Amino acid sequence: MLDVPGQPILDKQFLIGGCRRLPLSIDAQALRHEISLLPADVWGTRGGRVGVHNVAEALFLRGFAPAEGDRPVEDRPALDALPYVRSVIHGRIAAPPLRCLLARLPAGAVVAQHIDRAPYFSKTLRIHVPVETNEAVYMAASGLSFTMREGEVWALNNSALHGVWNAHAALSRTHLICDFLPSAWLLDLLARGDGNLGVRREDVEAHIGNARAFGQEANG
Repeated sequence: MLDVPGQPILDKQFLIGGCRRLPLSIDAQALRHEISLLPADVWGTRGGRVGVHNVAEALFLRGFAPAEGDRPVEDRPALDALPYVRSVIHGRIAAPPLRCLLARLPAGAVVAQHIDRAPYFSKTLRIHVPVETNEAVYMAASGLSFTMREGEVWALNNSALHGVWNAHAALSRTHLICDFLPSAWLLDLLARGDGNLGVRREDVEAHIGNARAFGQEANG
């Protein structure tokens, strides 16, 4: 599903900018503990993601990677083991959920800068919830660097140039990443969010920029 027929195109630059921290918090300890109990064999693959996402492991909780074709967007079996995550997706964020996944970026890895260009992405809102992270993880979006911390909820403008660098030498970074259709509640949350948390970091820009030569436009 690379389109959402009948849905309007969103002005994400106006709604989000690069990244916007939402006035919403989750129980970081409960989220981290629940996901830590997943069996090891659910990890170890890219979950069907391709291109710039080859560096990260992925576990889809709703839907499938776009590269796997036009498949239904519904809860996957892995979500049955994650009641708190389910409550975040289906309750805490009051908007219709579409694709959701857990993405684990190894220490030192870079997701090269790219733009998610399929119509699906121009009509949905991408939400990031950090599960495990550290102060050496940098989300680059629209020329700025953002630090997302556990317990926070962020919107990412994935229709703009974006990438991520986990600069830590030993620790991986895991995020819950979900796409939602806009709802009045979510749009109001965006309007009340903080979009002024980005900083210019020449070191981050240079490092992710160097990886850009190996990146490509992506469909998520």
